[in-house]
Amino acid sequence: MSQIYVASPFFSPEQVDRVKRVEAALEANPTVKDFYSPRLHQDAANEQFTKPWATEIFHRDMDQIAAAEVIVTVIDFEAKNVDSGTAYELGVATMSNKPIIAIQEKEEAVNLMITESMHWYTKNVADLETYDFTKRPNGEFVGQIL
Repeated sequence: MSQIYVASPFFSPEQVDRVKRVEAALEANPTVKDFYSPRLHQDAANEQFTKPWATEIFHRDMDQIAAAEVIVTVIDFEAKNVDSGTAYELGVATMSNKPIIAIQEKEEAVNLMITESMHWYTKNVADLETYDFTKRPNGEFVGQIL
């Protein structure tokens, strides 16, 4: 069983739909003990989008990445550009030696810094329902690399 951190943008209706499907797939997976999705944890003691709120959210998310055994990320971005927050989370995960499980539904090129940090890759969110987070099989990126 694995503790998972979900690194994904959730700023547009398309992105929110995708991360909701990721969350549902993780809930359906019997090898997933628990997961933390920042989208579900934007509440804070301070008013949203203020400096105190940002500080609280940043530290909470960093603590959750540190506690996670695995990172699940969505690498479908806007106009071939990685969401800066997701890219930061993936950098922290990589430097912490956390395996990164990546989902990409769009047919877009991905920066080599992202592709080379992946442990497993899929183009289908539903694959997360059956991925064995206990054994964590490998699977390389398949697509165009920037």
